[in-house]
Amino acid sequence: MQVLVTGATGFVGSRVVPALLDQGHAVRAMTRHPDRYDGRGDPVFGDVADPGTLAEALADVDVAVYLVHSLDDDDFERKDAEAARGFGLAAAATGVRQIVYLGGLGKDGGDLSPHLRSRRELERILGEAGVPVTTLRAAIVVGAGGISWEITRQLVKNLPAMVVPTWATTRTQPIALDDVVRYLVGVVGVEDAYGRVFEVGGPEVLSYVEMLQLASEQMNGRRVPIRTVPVLTPQLSSHWISLVTDVDTTTGRNLIESMSTEVIVTDHAIRDLVPDEPMTYAEAVRRALEEDG
Repeated sequence: MQVLVTGATGFVGSRVVPALLDQGHAVRAMTRHPDRYDGRGDPVFGDVADPGTLAEALADVDVAVYLVHSLDDDDFERKDAEAARGFGLAAAATGVRQIVYLGGLGKDGGDLSPHLRSRRELERILGEAGVPVTTLRAAIVVGAGGISWEITRQLVKNLPAMVVPTWATTRTQPIALDDVVRYLVGVVGVEDAYGRVFEVGGPEVLSYVEMLQLASEQMNGRRVPIRTVPVLTPQLSSHWISLVTDVDTTTGRNLIESMSTEVIVTDHAIRDLVPDEPMTYAEAVRRALEEDG
């Protein structure tokens, strides 16, 4: 099967490409700079912000895996919507049979943050032109190179103790990068998955405070002391994170605004299509630390 992966040089895409190849698929790695691409697969030029560049990249493609976003931009909702609409139209025009998309967890109709609301809207926009979309909704993805993991790792590394806002007690269901990749690859070309939404997560429901403490145990052999306070807004929190870590303020703010929303798996249907137990959070942290070196 011919598969196109957008965002092929990114955190998730760079792992999806080799995993698809290992499953016997022919893979095109779409990037704005194919001349610099040094990963596996066949590099092909394409820019989701310029729909005119997509026809050649999508020619003869059976399945397209959509893994792009603009969280580092204040206008990300509009830009991501326009990119998804153009991609969906191009995919329909070239005969793509399925789009696989990685979205975000959160209750339908709930009070979603701009980030999660945008992810939910993209599910609909990608399929407007008629190509069936398979969506995997995930919370925090734990793996080397991921923004959420970098925030966690650098906070634990750089601070002997922390004062965090009360939203850090919100519950979430983190998932290992390896499991996200396994689920994405597992639904590619599976007709039972066409037009469906699946929730994916690890085996544990944890607060962000618990995630920081468990990561600290793996990194330092002890739990970092943490105190919660009610006064840090997302804006202030993002500036604090940008001072302590190398994550930029805009990206940090867009992610932090989502952290006050509880994101927990309520539907385990993905296990019927892609079996096997996902990694625990501690296992995911150990794997990320091994890759970080």
